[in-house]
Amino acid sequence: MGSASSAANAYRAQILINTMFKRRGNDIVHTYKHGFTGFAARLTAEEAKVIAKKPGVVSVFPDPNYQLHTTHSWDFLKYQEAVKIDSGPPSSAAASGGSYDTIIGILDTGIWPESESFNDKDMGPIPSRWKGTCMEAKDFNSSNCNRKIIGARFYKNPDDDSDYFTTRDVIGHGTHTSSTAAGSVVENASYYGVASGTAKGGSPNARIAMYKVCNPGGCSGSSILAAFDDAIADGVDVLSLSLGAPAYARIELNTDPIAIGSFHAMEQGILVVCSAGNDGPDVGTVVNTSPWIMTVAANTIDRDLESDVVLGGNKVIKGEGIHFGNVSKSPVYPLILGKTAKNADTSEGTARKCEYGSLDQEKVKGKIVLCENVDGEYFASNARDEVKRKGGIGCIFVDDRTRAVASAYGTFPTTVIDSKEAAEIFSYLNSTKDPVATILPTVTVEKFTPAPSVAYFSSRGPSSITRSILKPDITAPGVAILAAWTGKDSSISLQGKPPSQFNVISGTSMAAPHVTAVVSLIKSQHPTWTPSAIKSAIMTTATQTNNEKGLITTETGATATLYDTGAGELSTTASMQPGLVYETTAVDYLHFLCYYGYNVTTIKTISKAVPENFTCPADSKLDLISTINYPSIGISGFKGNESKTVSRTVTNVGGDGVAVYTVSVETPPGFSIQVTPEKLQFTKDGEKLTYQVIVSAAASASLKKDVFGALTWSTSKYKVRSPIVISSESSSTN
Repeated sequence: MGSASSAANAYRAQILINTMFKRRGNDIVHTYKHGFTGFAARLTAEEAKVIAKKPGVVSVFPDPNYQLHTTHSWDFLKYQEAVKIDSGPPSSAAASGGSYDTIIGILDTGIWPESESFNDKDMGPIPSRWKGTCMEAKDFNSSNCNRKIIGARFYKNPDDDSDYFTTRDVIGHGTHTSSTAAGSVVENASYYGVASGTAKGGSPNARIAMYKVCNPGGCSGSSILAAFDDAIADGVDVLSLSLGAPAYARIELNTDPIAIGSFHAMEQGILVVCSAGNDGPDVGTVVNTSPWIMTVAANTIDRDLESDVVLGGNKVIKGEGIHFGNVSKSPVYPLILGKTAKNADTSEGTARKCEYGSLDQEKVKGKIVLCENVDGEYFASNARDEVKRKGGIGCIFVDDRTRAVASAYGTFPTTVIDSKEAAEIFSYLNSTKDPVATILPTVTVEKFTPAPSVAYFSSRGPSSITRSILKPDITAPGVAILAAWTGKDSSISLQGKPPSQFNVISGTSMAAPHVTAVVSLIKSQHPTWTPSAIKSAIMTTATQTNNEKGLITTETGATATLYDTGAGELSTTASMQPGLVYETTAVDYLHFLCYYGYNVTTIKTISKAVPENFTCPADSKLDLISTINYPSIGISGFKGNESKTVSRTVTNVGGDGVAVYTVSVETPPGFSIQVTPEKLQFTKDGEKLTYQVIVSAAASASLKKDVFGALTWSTSKYKVRSPIVISSESSSTN
């Protein structure tokens, strides 16, 4: 992939294409002309070196391949406000649409236009500012677009099967994320009766523009960059991406199409929302961490999809899973451990997990098998397959990690329990000669507690770029989310029943469109707000408590840290009127790139609009990243014998004109955090005031691990909270 540095170089780029690819037209994959000037092409390594030396070419880099972040929710967020997701946000002016008609651009696997979630009943005319198109294909006509789906584009990758040259979704992921963000109201939605209710996107009056950049083989960086280029020109208001690189990839900002494309979008007033990744719970796995991106972690909601185990004597053990097995509700089936049912030539450890080929058919046939995830590297679906293959009746899978995340197992009775619950089964097995059990059908349990908790798979901070910018930014519902599906997916269908129009899946992929919807709602109410103001409104009004009034926890029950949740869980109401906002300017982001270590030449490979007289500060260094006007505060490279000072500027958007905010500080043990001044006195809306934060340690303090705090500016009406991270580590974790 290559790019030219300015509009003046567009002509040079075209000449380059004409000369090098005169007889190789098929080797040009994409050309870029809106966000920046450049092209994607098939090149040998030698050809790439030649092009990199051409006048006007500022960068040439390989085309990376990205992955999707998938492994009732709106009502739950509504009830959390008092201090369920599938059925939409609270009824309000914001939920019903503001004065501005928002357009959500989604980069994903396409869309299933026949889904009832995309009906355009009672929607007004398409906004006149819309410049997009509805690309036709053999299975997608212009009539598939309407006043809900107003744009549909797909991107041809020469390596893809031509069957994928369409905006129609053959995977389901893009349909699910689109309907979560902006789906129309659908009554009596469910996945074969599970998670039933009213399905409704978070911003149901928003328009959808789908940019299909993913196919079963992944999501090519060149297609992603082309989609950014088109979406900016088409006129979207927010962009949503539920995809990214694997955590281990560590792609540099100046060669990352998502970072580059989102920077161009930011320069045009478009906020980009991205999923944080599904490589948790390991630390340092969060992706899409550029500060101009809003990075979203995933949490559970207060709905549990429960499938219980009944032991002999009618002892009930609670479990988790979606299955539609037709077995007796009485405990009449023999129960056996996987290790007891092992093949003669299989190790006990392998059989405990019920790995492929590990079980003896004669020992398993007609029984329920208890399998254990002994090393954290196996899943219930794999164990189920082995038990089913060997003639078993059902599978109980022990896994602390996945216990809170319901997966679908079709018609074979399968449930997941944790080790504490398993101890009761082990005790029962040891107490009886002929143990029996059954696995009950899935039931939907509402008002489940505690919720939210951070999903085990949700990627965690700190960012690999810098510890001076907290990532993820926010967490939102991403576990067992019901939303629209393709309607012809036999892989999720039950035998003898028509394909489900909805599906229940989990991932940070599902969390990102929840935030996208709220961005859309804020934009509809405040159309002149900048991307950073909207981002600030969401971060500073986030909640840190669960529905038991305790602090949000992780999948282990431990209190979550800022590296798990970011600023906290998304608030659908407080974010509409935050009181104050932190505005991070394009120049702030340019300075970030300077502090990160890039020179102006490299910065121009990321930004299209570097001011002509822009230079990097002479003292640019990693620690100065803390000084950019971000809603959270990160202090890295902290030494115990020093103090560090950063400043922040807030803008009064409360609407009351005169306002006095008082600060309160949550200080980690062994530290002092002083804020000057302690009061901010605003005299009018739009006024900006600056404060300083001085962080110091007690004389005896030794910072052995990152610590967390916060500061909150309050009036009787507003609470504006900024998380604080203090780290002794260098800003970069690379």
